[in-house]
Amino acid sequence: MTLDPQAKLVLEHLAAAGGPPMETLSPEQARKAFVLPEGEREPVGKVENRTVPGPANDIPVRIYYPKEIQSNHPALVFYHGGGWVIGDIGSHDNICRALTNLADCVTISVDYRLAPEHKFPAAVEDSYAVIQYVYDHAGDFQVDRTRIAVGGDSAGGNLAAVVANLAKDKNASTICFQLLIYPSTNLGGGPTTSMLENSEGYFLTKGNMEWFRDCYLNGEEDKQNPLVSPALYEDFKGLPPALVITAEYDPLRDEGEEYAKKLADAGVEVESVRYNGVIHGFVSMAAVIGKGQEALEKAGYALKKAFK
Repeated sequence: MTLDPQAKLVLEHLAAAGGPPMETLSPEQARKAFVLPEGEREPVGKVENRTVPGPANDIPVRIYYPKEIQSNHPALVFYHGGGWVIGDIGSHDNICRALTNLADCVTISVDYRLAPEHKFPAAVEDSYAVIQYVYDHAGDFQVDRTRIAVGGDSAGGNLAAVVANLAKDKNASTICFQLLIYPSTNLGGGPTTSMLENSEGYFLTKGNMEWFRDCYLNGEEDKQNPLVSPALYEDFKGLPPALVITAEYDPLRDEGEEYAKKLADAGVEVESVRYNGVIHGFVSMAAVIGKGQEALEKAGYALKKAFK
């Protein structure tokens, strides 16, 4: 399919801005340059900033409550994208507000430690620590511990998939659903068709991805670790149901869809939806790309169905 006109406008705007490639910047410069179109801030019932205990330091989280606040909500623990290097709870505020309202749930957005200051496995350790803390202290968050989902986009989708696997392996917390939005699932795999076809000119580039990986990983051997590349897990049986969202013009498209197939082959209930004509990050750009809003509504419906 041809490029979506709204996605094309975003790419033209970025090209006209003429910023340097991200991989030529320092992590600090890249974080300052990482700005997504927000649109009007969607109201929710209440927003709280707090911290939960982590393996190294307290982990900041932002908690979004739906407009009708109850004592026993379902919950989504959300991990933001940004290649494990950039992004934070502020950059993904729009997604969390939308999902809170669409799924009628509490959304807990996690400000995990970033690389290269904190390389693998810091982000994984923080991500798992938060889901376990929410499960153990569900009442403090007005959450029903039997209805806790994980979700994230890009690197956050990677962390959500890893956390779902860890929770199954440790048998210490129960996750009812996983929302994986254009996830990175196999850093150790060979180049896929989508990686080759979409490596330049579609927002996320080959150079970006190599830089992210160099910042995040300690060495080449980390790529083969299932906590980095969840597609390399040997047993997918018993994982929670999933929705995997991919984009046609995304280098990560094929590995997301291959991960969905691995889940399905293991008997996991999974829906894989490709949005044609759009680019990596399109859900974060829902304010200017209509298919991003469609994907958010799809995600909200899937979460609501899982919570019931």
